[in-house]
Amino acid sequence: MFTGIITAVGQIKSAQAKGDGLHLVVEVPSGYLNDVALGDSIAIQGACMTATEFTGNTFALDISRESLNKTVGLDKVGPVNLEKALHLNDRLGGHLVSGHVDGMGKVAHFAAVADDAYGSWLLKIEAPKELAPFLAYKGSIVVNGVSLTVNKTEDTANSCVIDINLIPHTLQSTTLGNLKEGDAVNLEVDLIARYVARMMETQAPQ
Repeated sequence: MFTGIITAVGQIKSAQAKGDGLHLVVEVPSGYLNDVALGDSIAIQGACMTATEFTGNTFALDISRESLNKTVGLDKVGPVNLEKALHLNDRLGGHLVSGHVDGMGKVAHFAAVADDAYGSWLLKIEAPKELAPFLAYKGSIVVNGVSLTVNKTEDTANSCVIDINLIPHTLQSTTLGNLKEGDAVNLEVDLIARYVARMMETQAPQ
């Protein structure tokens, strides 16, 4: 489990073919891996992966074709959001996150909010229509591994557009500041919303 609070920004240094998937090597800040062991889980851009090798300030992992097909940002060199798996006695700063990407959204708008003294930015994402039941005003959403609050939802014929406000700290501490209109992003819906929807489904009149 994770919280959606990014603990470091790393760099995918190489992405080499391995079977039908890829072998990734990720560079991290000095000391980041001090409490990580082989086989531990690390979320990369919101996707839970298993560390299989350590060398200095890098760790390696193997990612399957299925995971590559269901995510974005894990198939090429570049910066990535990282979060180590949650300990039971850790502070839950964001919300409960599984590290399983539910779908890919698209950035519809990303710009500074006019006349905002705090320097916040408005991020609009077109989420897949099938995720709409799990998205709600003031609910939680994970975007590329970052726990964020939904400020508005708008259902369209083919998608659910959500509004998110990002403060300067989030832009500086994650890769979200690099987003631009048209970019694809990894999305994970709120775990509690998922279970509520399932309970409602099973209790519906037959």
